[in-house]
Amino acid sequence: MKKIAIIFLAVMLVASCKGYLEEDTTGLLYGPNVLSTQAGLESALTGSYKGLASQWSMGFIHPSANAAVLGADDVTTHPASNKADWREFDQFNVSTTNQRSGAVYNGCYKAIQGANNVINNYAKTVGTKATIDIIAGEAYFIRGFSYYWLTRFYGNIPLVLSGEYSDSLLTIKKSSPQQVYNLIVSDLKKAETMLPNAKRDPGRPNAGAAKAFLADVYLTMAGWPLKQTDKYDLAAAKAKEVIDNSAQYGFQLLPTFAAVFENDPAVLGTPEAVFQISGFAGGSGTANATYGNTTMPGEEGGWDDMFSELNFFKNFPEGPRKDATFRTEFGLGATKIPWQQSLTRHPYYKKWYIKGNVVTSSSSLPSVMMRYPHVLTIYAEAKARGTGGPDQAAYDALNQVRLRGLPAGTKALSPADGLSATQFADAVVQERAWEFACERTRWFDLIRLERVEAANAAKSPDDLQPIKPITKADYWFPLPYTDTSINPNL
Repeated sequence: MKKIAIIFLAVMLVASCKGYLEEDTTGLLYGPNVLSTQAGLESALTGSYKGLASQWSMGFIHPSANAAVLGADDVTTHPASNKADWREFDQFNVSTTNQRSGAVYNGCYKAIQGANNVINNYAKTVGTKATIDIIAGEAYFIRGFSYYWLTRFYGNIPLVLSGEYSDSLLTIKKSSPQQVYNLIVSDLKKAETMLPNAKRDPGRPNAGAAKAFLADVYLTMAGWPLKQTDKYDLAAAKAKEVIDNSAQYGFQLLPTFAAVFENDPAVLGTPEAVFQISGFAGGSGTANATYGNTTMPGEEGGWDDMFSELNFFKNFPEGPRKDATFRTEFGLGATKIPWQQSLTRHPYYKKWYIKGNVVTSSSSLPSVMMRYPHVLTIYAEAKARGTGGPDQAAYDALNQVRLRGLPAGTKALSPADGLSATQFADAVVQERAWEFACERTRWFDLIRLERVEAANAAKSPDDLQPIKPITKADYWFPLPYTDTSINPNL
C-alpha cells in the first residue's frame, strides 16, 4: 500500500479511474540507462507532453481548465442539472474532490514528472548535442509552464524536482509562490537560450514562446500575491524582445479576428499561436474536447457546460470581434431561435464552435495556450505600469489589437487623448478581456489586480452568484483530496 501511495502522489493519478493505471507502453524504452540515450530522452519528453494532452483526464485538451476560471466575469455555466463541479468555481465553493480542478493538477504534475526526467539526465545523455539541448529546452519550458499554471490556481504547492518515485513524496511540504516563481523564471530563462528561434511543429515551443511566457510571468509577479512591482519593467522588456523579433519567431497578428477561429481541422497552427497543445483526429484520448458539445447549446445536442455571462456580452463593444466571438442564434435545422429564447437564455461562444459538425464531443483542433496579441497587451500594460509610463510603442501595441476588433474607421488611441498611465493600463486590461473572452485569461487578470470581488459584484442577477462573500482565500483552490489524504503536509 505504501508503494501504491507513492506512485499515486508522484504521478498524480486519480484513484477512481482504472484506466490511469493501465498505461499504453507501446514504443516506450526501458532499462536502467534508458535516459542516457537520445531516444530515451525523447521518450521521456513525449511522456511530458502527454500530461498536458490527455482527453477527459489530464491537462488542457478538455474543458477542465475552462471550468476552473469560471470565477471571472466572462464565462458561466448551467445553474442546474449535472454541472455541480462547474458551478463550484462560479460560486466560489470549490471542493477538494472537484474533478475539473484535479484534472489540471494531475496533468501538470504528470508533465513535470517527464520534464524532470529529461532535466536531471540530459547532461549525461549520449547523442547529438544540438538535438539534446533542444529536448532539454522543451523540458525546461514544459516544467516552467506547468508550475505557472499550478501556482496561479493553487498558490502554495509541492515543488517536485525528481522524476523518480521515493518515500520523500509522502512527506513533501508545500512551497510558497515565491519559491515556485523562482523556479519558473529559472526554467524559462534556460528554455529561451536552448530552444531554436524558428517555429517547428506548432505544438512545440521555440525561444519566442519561452520569452513570451517569461514576460507573462513577470507581469503576474508584479501583481497579487507577490506584488513585486519592479517586475513590470522586466515584463515590458521581455515582451518587447518578442515583438521586435516576431518575424524570426514566426509570430504575427492575423488580418481579421474571425480568421483566428476559422476552425479548419486542416489548419493545425497559425502564426498567431505562440504556443499550443495539439489535439488529434479520432477521439482516442488525444482529441481536443474543449471544442464541441461542452460549449454547445442544448438545442443542438450540446451539454450547456459554458457560455457567456450576460453583462459581459451586453458590454462587449460592437464590431467584427463581437460578431466572431459570440453565437446568438441556435438550432440544427433551418429554424433558429435567438439566445433570449434558448434553454439557458445566454449567448454562447463561437470560438469553440465546430462549423459544419455541431454534434460532436471533440475535435482535432489545437488548444492555443497563448496568442501573439497577448504579448502585445503584456508590453502595453507593463510599460504603462512601469518606469516612465506608456510610450508610443505601447500605444501602437494596444491599437494593433484594439482596431482589429472594432468597426472600420475607429480612431486609434494616442498620447494626445490625455490618458494617465493608470487609465491607459486599465484600458489594456479591458481590451484583453474582450480579445481573450473565454480563453482562460480573464480570471488571472482579475486575481493579480485584486479585482475578483468587484467583477463578481457587477454580475447580472440572472447569472450564477457567489454563495458567500469572496475573500483572498478564494483566489486559490484547495489541493486535491487524492494528495491531501495521503500526505498531511499538503
